Amino acid sequence: MEAIFHERQEGSLCAQHCLNNLLQGEYFSPVELSSIAQQLDEEERIRMAEGGLSSEEYRTFLQPSGNMDDSGFFSIQVISNALKVWGLELILFNSPEYQRLGIDPINERSFICNYKEHWFTVRKLGKQWFNLNSLLTGPELISDTYLALFLAQLQQEGYSIFVVKGDLPDCEADQLLQMIRVQQMQRPKLIGEDTLQSKDQRVQKADLEQALDVSQPFDGTGMLDEDEENFQKALALSRQEIDMEDEEADLRRAIRLSMQGSQQAGLSEPCTLKTPHSAATNQPESLTSEELRRRRQAYFDKQQQLHQQCQNQQSHDVPTTSSNTLGTDPGGDMSEEDMLQAAMNMSLETVRNSLNTEEKK
Repeated sequence: MEAIFHERQEGSLCAQHCLNNLLQGEYFSPVELSSIAQQLDEEERIRMAEGGLSSEEYRTFLQPSGNMDDSGFFSIQVISNALKVWGLELILFNSPEYQRLGIDPINERSFICNYKEHWFTVRKLGKQWFNLNSLLTGPELISDTYLALFLAQLQQEGYSIFVVKGDLPDCEADQLLQMIRVQQMQRPKLIGEDTLQSKDQRVQKADLEQALDVSQPFDGTGMLDEDEENFQKALALSRQEIDMEDEEADLRRAIRLSMQGSQQAGLSEPCTLKTPHSAATNQPESLTSEELRRRRQAYFDKQQQLHQQCQNQQSHDVPTTSSNTLGTDPGGDMSEEDMLQAAMNMSLETVRNSLNTEEKK
């Protein structure tokens, strides 16, 4: 396949590529084809001038050339005149006259195809046919059985097909393929298709990497843009905050359950101190989990001390003091109810002092 000459598309010079691929060499350049086009324009101008320089047909002819344009396109007249230099001529394969001849396309040597200003060659080299379209990355092997179907498909798509008649110049590829036959394992792609396919593969690979590890930012080439990267960071921070809030909520729930258990125990033990409502509900929302743990531990320590104090007071007689200390008449004996009330007042005062001290810390 390396021996086959194949010019790839450059700009709109498909007519040049078509001729050189047909002749298997760099036989024509844009300058030479432009010269042929200008010569045709001059010959046509001379013929049109025979009818008068002021005629409508002549003024219409003076419009831009129909044999070439600035993009590099050349007409069928330019291609036909270029092939006449080599003793070759073109016959329209689609014409009813040629179809009536009933010639098998396999018995021909080459075809030139055109559709919407694009030209390309199909040629037989040795004993095998090749599509030498300049839009392909390389020659495409066409089997004998597929050739007729290939040409019929081109006709159905609107292509004009021309049969090249005459003896083509000798070339190295034709001589080599007379002795051997080639096999094509992979058909060539259109120019640019490889680039698009490799880009799609990179995008798919990056998508797979993101699915496996969402923490790795990426874009079409493996990196996310700045907005998506910031979004990933914000999402991670929000998840951390939610986890911390869940931990604090679990800690508060445990404290409430412990306090409720203490209050229920107070129903059976008269000297157990119930938690003041303000201490249970007015905890600062900004407390950390460590501070909550310390306060909870301090609360249970104080509660245990108060419980022990109440038991000690019940087991001993309380001496009679002034009314400012226990709230009873001077010199009188205290009842059991008065002693319980006095103990609770002392306990509440101690708890308040302890909580105030912890808050200051």
